[in-house]
Amino acid sequence: MAERLDDLAASWRRDLRAADKAPRTITIYGQSVRFFAAWLSAQGRPETTESLTKHAVSSWLGELSERNQPQTVLTRHKGMRRFTRWLLAEGEITVDPMANLDQPRPEPKPVPVLTDADVAALVKVCSGTTFRDRRDLAVLRVLFDTGCRISECAGLSVDDLDLDLEVARVLGKDRKVRIVPFGAKTSRALDRYLRARRAHPHADDRRLFLSQRGPMSADGIAYRLEVRAAQAGVEGLHAHRFRHTAAHAWLAGGGQERDLMRLMGWTSEAMLDRYGSSAADERARAAARRMRLGDRL
Repeated sequence: MAERLDDLAASWRRDLRAADKAPRTITIYGQSVRFFAAWLSAQGRPETTESLTKHAVSSWLGELSERNQPQTVLTRHKGMRRFTRWLLAEGEITVDPMANLDQPRPEPKPVPVLTDADVAALVKVCSGTTFRDRRDLAVLRVLFDTGCRISECAGLSVDDLDLDLEVARVLGKDRKVRIVPFGAKTSRALDRYLRARRAHPHADDRRLFLSQRGPMSADGIAYRLEVRAAQAGVEGLHAHRFRHTAAHAWLAGGGQERDLMRLMGWTSEAMLDRYGSSAADERARAAARRMRLGDRL
């Protein structure tokens, strides 16, 4: 008997929660099944395992590729791949329809990094002595110096910091903990913020970054970045530009790729291409200047 995909997807979500997958990961995975089921409905096909065939999935992904970015198609492919593997393991299907369906391989799309002038302008607009200035400068420096995700930044607690060792404990995707280093100026910015934080009405809350209403969410931090970017005249600023810039600075400075993967919390080497492509040409030119044989003769 063919089972409805939405019923099976609900069971799959429970299984993912039991496996301690992050809520955001579960949401993204579930979107693939939901969107595929909606496509089946639009085609006049039943939204059941009976319609879950290689041809159907391939046709759906093909249509997606005509109006979406390659990375979006890859995300949908991965979500469905996880779902069909789970169905097979649970005995809901006997053949995996995606077993021989090639995964899309989008070309890395370079993301612009922050220039030194951008960073200087952002630091300047947060150079005051108010609580917001101290907090926003600490946020900016943490994002720029550690390359952590905005959700990871929002999740930091006071207890996660060691200002003397200049490291922070970050809870990343799939609840994986990693230790990230930061510089002396970031340590100083955090120290100044923590001293200002003592007089805050919500100072007893252990979450690191506080707003007037309490702990800041990722959306709250994103909003403050928009405010500071407008003040500094920096266009197109979002939290991931800090992450790309941190990765670029690490590689440009001669840092090892494997070490960068650990610091960023990546499990796939594909992320090196995604983030490293932002300014690969610039790094290549710098390396060429250092290694130019003619200048050593």
